Amino acid sequence: MQIPAQLNPTERILMGPGPSMVPARILQALGSPTLGHLDPQYIGYMDETCAMLREVFQTKNLLTFPVSGTGMAGMETIASNLIEHGDEAIVCINGVFGLRMRDMIERCGATVHAVEIPWGESFTDAQIATAVAAHPQSKLLTIVHAETSTGALQSLPGISKIVHDAGMLFVVDAVTSLAGHELKVDEWKIDAIFSGTQKCLSCPPGLSPVSFSPAALEAMSARKTKVQSWYLDVSMLRNYYTGSGGRAYHHTAPVNMIYALREALRIVLEEGLEARIERHRIKHLELRAGLEALGLTYIPQNSLHSLNCVRVPEGIDEAAVRRKLLADYSIEIGAGLGVFAGKAWRIGLMGHTATTRNIQTLLAALKDCLAT
Repeated sequence: MQIPAQLNPTERILMGPGPSMVPARILQALGSPTLGHLDPQYIGYMDETCAMLREVFQTKNLLTFPVSGTGMAGMETIASNLIEHGDEAIVCINGVFGLRMRDMIERCGATVHAVEIPWGESFTDAQIATAVAAHPQSKLLTIVHAETSTGALQSLPGISKIVHDAGMLFVVDAVTSLAGHELKVDEWKIDAIFSGTQKCLSCPPGLSPVSFSPAALEAMSARKTKVQSWYLDVSMLRNYYTGSGGRAYHHTAPVNMIYALREALRIVLEEGLEARIERHRIKHLELRAGLEALGLTYIPQNSLHSLNCVRVPEGIDEAAVRRKLLADYSIEIGAGLGVFAGKAWRIGLMGHTATTRNIQTLLAALKDCLAT
């Protein structure tokens, strides 16, 4: 075969549902010399990464670490470790990622009690209380904090109390909210949570930060059967990430991706977590004002700051607009998923992407595309 040309990707303004734009500092860290995954120097870097993850998750959970794999690996880690065949679970569904959690938990052999509301809406405490009362034998309840498919933000504190009062574990998908929205794992008593590196952390895709509470660890220790996934078995992974007196080898860690995540977390903490969350809020309002001035309307009532889901105007070919944005302006935005396919645009404003320059560039480009 003919050897392909040297890699030369086009630089894009990434304003889709992920990945977000990656700062040069993180790309430089990614290119640092590779160490062995049991090298003491690397273990030190990994421990620093886990400590910073605890800061960003706002938790003291010892078992807080990056799963090797993208956000769905984190989802599957939680499902496969907390669920055994014959368990019951309540899954809240208001978009694609609630549907995925249902699928994963069913694959683990549980009976799923789905609580479904229209896409774009957020759950009320009353809806959750009704579901919990109807299925009191459920081991856990899962909910999406930031539904990437609809742009809907979910309030969590009231739901957490309902779930814990019923003796269940509280499981949260925070893929598009970590480091972009207020998220307090310990204060909100979240038992298991997962995220992704490629969203508000502005790190390349490839890792899924997770955190487990003492109650979740107790539930895993009480399992009667092996975790169905060897690769994602936390009972073995914890001996590598938190083992004292030496680290037990499990799999070859993605060393350079840990470097990248470490640098991404340093950037978050340098900016200040609260300041970063506030920046996302302010930039969301700036983008929202511009989109609404173009005649676009938001789908969710309670919109994420990090992911803006807007209706495509009547008579507009949404795919043609996205193609023109990419071809003429090198801007990427996302299409609608599921029931919103062909009817919505998903505009990411995450991490390094959330700047006035990117917002104003997109608004000018969109105005041109909608006029033609």
